[in-house]
Amino acid sequence: MKHRIRAAALALALLSAGAVRAELNIGVSLSLTGPLSSLGLPLKASLAQWPDTIAGEKVRLTVLDDASDTTGAVKNARRFVTEQVDVILGSSGVPGVLAIAPVATEGRTVQLAFAPAPRPGGPGDWTFVLPQPVSLMSDAVARRMADDGVRRVAFLGWNEGYGEMWLQAFGASARKAGLEIVATERFAPIDTAITAQALKVAGVRPDAVLIVGAGSAAAMPQINLRERGYRGPIYQTHGAGSPDLVRVGGRHMEGTVLPAGPVLVAEQLHAANPVKAVALEYVSAYEKAHGPNTRTQFGAHAHDALKVLQRVVPVALKQARPGTPAFRQALRDALESEKEIVISHGVLNYTPTDHLGFDERGVVMLRIDGGRFRVLPPRQ
Repeated sequence: MKHRIRAAALALALLSAGAVRAELNIGVSLSLTGPLSSLGLPLKASLAQWPDTIAGEKVRLTVLDDASDTTGAVKNARRFVTEQVDVILGSSGVPGVLAIAPVATEGRTVQLAFAPAPRPGGPGDWTFVLPQPVSLMSDAVARRMADDGVRRVAFLGWNEGYGEMWLQAFGASARKAGLEIVATERFAPIDTAITAQALKVAGVRPDAVLIVGAGSAAAMPQINLRERGYRGPIYQTHGAGSPDLVRVGGRHMEGTVLPAGPVLVAEQLHAANPVKAVALEYVSAYEKAHGPNTRTQFGAHAHDALKVLQRVVPVALKQARPGTPAFRQALRDALESEKEIVISHGVLNYTPTDHLGFDERGVVMLRIDGGRFRVLPPRQ
């Protein structure tokens, strides 16, 4: 009888052990359709380049389309939490990231965000951001404007999360740099023309205009400005850092200045730059598959998620197995403790109170010259 009980107990133990997955399960919510699809599609293409394993664990990616909609992003995130994924990746845009974050916290599941949503850090925050924070990029733009002799700036930006973040951040950056914001005009990501806003901006005769949009959609307001006679300098944000911007905007984009992640100009980085090797690794693989000059900052965030996981998963595996709450907690702890994680966009140092992690190594200033992005040397 005792032998039968022991056998039954052993069978139950083996069954329980089998319930712990022998794979790393990752849920991905991307904007593959809708106005933010130009951000989500290169992310999906970059995920296709991931290896089959991380730290010896088989990787299972479940990719869902949130259609550039926060309702879709929440629905996807709830499915992932119900399925007890180990990590949530996404979404492609700021609204989607912000919509997923409370679901990730409720499910005590790490979210690696593909858009620069602000995060508070602290014990209640399970979201870690892979793009550079807006405040870092905004300060870089404002300093460059001041160095270029700009004093009066007009703001022309999206009326959603990304645009609002830039409006708030640039107000602070402008004050520090001695700039005056002389007009503030907003438009929706789905707008195809902004005639009224463009005329108002041109009418105040600013020294320069800051356009805030993302992907190819950031070209439309600049085309409208140029077609309505504005000939002054135009600055864009890191959300616009894509070959699609130049493809759609054509000659209207010449001379545009913007901040970007180093990956966009990997070949132009100094040999001593710690980011160069990782950035070139991504660019070489992506452009071998998709052709020359097809890289985007957005797609590179998927590569950076891989680099982060390759650093923290081995640490978490020392504490627990995938598929368990203990493993998800160990992943979060490792993210907050591992230092100098080199990715294609910079170097990350997350802490318990900082889930943004970037410093100035994540910023380069660029100008569009001859239809290409060129690194701008600092003003002397």
